[in-house]
This record gives sequence, C-alpha cells and structure tokens, in this order.
Amino acid sequence: MVMTTPRVRLNRDRVLQAAVGVADQIGIDALSMRRLAEELGVVPMALYKHVANKEQLLDGMVEVIVAEIDPPAQHGDWKSTVRQRVLSARRVLLRHPWARQVLESRTDHTPTVLAYLESTIGMFLAGGFSVDLTHHVMHALGSRMWGFTQELFDQPAGPGGAAPAEVPPETIAAQGRLLAERYPNIGQISAAAAHDDTAVARGCDDRFEFEFALDLLLDGFERLHQSGWSSAPGSEHPHAELLAP
Repeated sequence: MVMTTPRVRLNRDRVLQAAVGVADQIGIDALSMRRLAEELGVVPMALYKHVANKEQLLDGMVEVIVAEIDPPAQHGDWKSTVRQRVLSARRVLLRHPWARQVLESRTDHTPTVLAYLESTIGMFLAGGFSVDLTHHVMHALGSRMWGFTQELFDQPAGPGGAAPAEVPPETIAAQGRLLAERYPNIGQISAAAAHDDTAVARGCDDRFEFEFALDLLLDGFERLHQSGWSSAPGSEHPHAELLAP
C-alpha cells in the first residue's frame, strides 16, 4: 500500500505568510502570483480564492508584518512605551527590507493597520496628551511610527527593495573627494559620521540616527505636553522657549 503525505490545506494566512517569505528572498518587485503559486505547490488560480489580486495580496502582507510589531508595554510611562513600540517596528522592517516600499504604496488602511494607528494614538492619550496635541504629534511622528523615515542621506535601494550593490571603497572615497570639492557644505555634513578619511565610505549609523531623531521628537512632545500647549487660535505657540535648554 502506497502511503501519500496529505497536502496542507491552503488558506489566506498560509498564502500571506508564504508571500512574505518569498518577498524576503527575492524582493517585492519579483513577487508574482505565479511565483507564489510555485512556492505553495498549487496552480495560480488557487490563490484567487484567498486574495482577489496582487493589491489585495500586498494589503495582506502588510497585515502580517504589522502583526509582528510588539504590542505596547503594559507598564511604564508613555515615552518609553512609544519608544519601545517604534523600535520594535523598526526591527520588523529590518527583517523585511521590502516592507517600507509596500507601506508607502498603500492607500487603503486594513483593520490591522487601523488598529496599530489606534494603539499608537492611544499611548499618547493615555499619557495625558490632549487630543489637539496628539493630532500634531502624529503628524510629526509620521512614518517613524512604522519604523522608517526618509533620510536626507539615504542610499537608493536595489531592485525589489534590496540593499544597494556593494561599491569598492576606493570608488566611494573618490566620489567623496569630488563631492567635497564641488559641494563643501554637503561634504562637511557627510564627513561628520566619523573623524577620519574613511567617513564617506563608512557613512552614517542608521540605527543611531533613527533613535537620535526619535528621542528628539519624544523630548519635544514631552515639553509641549507639560506646557499645556494648544494650537487653538489666539493661544501662544512657545516653540522657541520649548527648544531652549
């Protein structure tokens, strides 16, 4: 008697998890319904019972990665709670380099995404922030709450959101010297990542820069909250005083 291994029943969660795995391997641009079907060992038409099209597939993949973000800590002040959540989101995006591109492309918010937004807003409100201040805080926080931000010195990603191709150190150094000659101010800022001639080649510490800006924002939010800041017409906007040491 020939024993056969029963096929694992296909469902939406299995489709989405497989799609995330494929995108991690080959990038989001190379992901197709046909490639995903091959990964799952089914015909492409079988996928359409669970996702209507690639856009719906991408929405579902966003749900998967958002669900990987740690829930808010149950104990602690609002600042540490927000900080831990945002840094958890950053760790998730580092695991899935393609996710930033997909997050930026989404126009419809799924229930999972809305729940994450709701939770983030709730952390500030629970910390005693006014609705008015929280509104402006969310604008300032922007994409950082998802674990990424558009940095001034970002290097363009490769195909499918992959890391940029390796460039020989001598080529980078030559480009840096040319940059410094033509644009001395930009050259100085670029070289501020270190104090030696290899600064341009080494670049910025992405983690440090992300946390530095996040902490700067959180400190500013705290000062506004403690001052009772309001954006209402006629109220004072003590920006200068709040930024003073």
